[in-house]
Amino acid sequence: MKAYRAAILYFPETPSASSAAVLESDGLLVLCANAQGRQVVQAVGAYRDLQPRFAHVPVTHWAGRIIAPGFVDVHSHYPQTNVIGSPAAGLLPWLENYTFPEEKRFLSLEYAAQAARFFIAELLRHGVTTALTFATSHPASVEAMFQAAQAQHMRLITGLCLMDRHAPADLLNQPAQGGKPDATAQSLVDSEALLRRWHGVDRLGYAITPRFAPTSSEAQLRGAGELAARYPDVWIQSHVAENLAEIAWARALFPASRSYLSTYADFGLLRARAVFAHCIHLDDEDRALMLQTGAAAAVCPTSNLFLGSGFFDYAKADAVGMTYGLASDVGGGTSFSPFHTMLAAYFVGREGQTKAGLSLSPQHLWWQHTAGAAQALGLDGVVGNLLPGCEADFVVLNPQATPLLARKTALANSLDELLFDMIVLGDDRLVEKTIISQDILASSAYE
Repeated sequence: MKAYRAAILYFPETPSASSAAVLESDGLLVLCANAQGRQVVQAVGAYRDLQPRFAHVPVTHWAGRIIAPGFVDVHSHYPQTNVIGSPAAGLLPWLENYTFPEEKRFLSLEYAAQAARFFIAELLRHGVTTALTFATSHPASVEAMFQAAQAQHMRLITGLCLMDRHAPADLLNQPAQGGKPDATAQSLVDSEALLRRWHGVDRLGYAITPRFAPTSSEAQLRGAGELAARYPDVWIQSHVAENLAEIAWARALFPASRSYLSTYADFGLLRARAVFAHCIHLDDEDRALMLQTGAAAAVCPTSNLFLGSGFFDYAKADAVGMTYGLASDVGGGTSFSPFHTMLAAYFVGREGQTKAGLSLSPQHLWWQHTAGAAQALGLDGVVGNLLPGCEADFVVLNPQATPLLARKTALANSLDELLFDMIVLGDDRLVEKTIISQDILASSAYE
């Protein structure tokens, strides 16, 4: 067992959009090993209350620091790290001019491996301890990402990108050598092979990954749905309703479906553990369908603002009880930093709602990137919080990391003011340490 003393931020109840955070100004976080030998939270609370019970446990004291749950990023593209900040008129030109040319390079395992290592290092440097991310249509890109995440003991979910049409020929899923089976069938064979090799190994999970409906044939979507039915505990990830031109394209390709979102439902791809990025231009029936099926939205504010795609409607999502979490969406998203993402979400709330001027509270913004994001992944009670039983993924924040942060946080008179100071002014300098839950015999600090 081990214990850490500092100010501690966590969410005290089952994650929900109304959950209020707690900050123990002088707290104690006690870790122990679970039955699998992994570090989990044994107890959390005020130091004065817990110290007598755990007097025998060695304590590391981080004075002036805040221990908080590791951030959870529910949508990104690790092969797009080099694409961050590329100028384009909108989503489709951005894909054609920057994203697709970069993704072609991931045919090489060596190239994919160095990109995966860099991506994981950036996530951890910014305090992200759980991530759902896209790879490319090359099996080597999936292998590289799983290997890089496993080396850092990180909880990470990815999968082979399924796309068998409407993209550059050398980026589409490829047939087996000799031409049999064909590319569509081979993509499903490759997906299942990767799933069986990696899903549930250490802290890794597999996601069935149609890029988005327009780049998959009906046969590929049908096969993906059948794969999802055979493996109900794996994840599904894709995109929906990001851009008006994309929506019109999807509707033309799948005219039998009621809506773009319904296309996924028609092929068995809407269920719990299905996460769809963006969900900007949904109607009321779509939102009801998300709730009914248990699918979740990945809210990508920096990407949506950068590409001019639109605004996620928090008011309408909350009105029907949709599940959602925050995401960086690197590389359409402009930063790995959860603080930048939370601030962009605040802008979206202020500027893009049907009821003007919705002000998302700092506690709710923080929840969206921790406990709420974990809930979107079906991992509430596992990551994204520091309640007993949660895996011991956490960050150590230094609210004096920069002169302006130190000046502002010293003036904070409430938890909301403190959190908002960090959201508005924070970046990777605020994250002093990232601690990853792992085998008790392994080192667990990433600095």
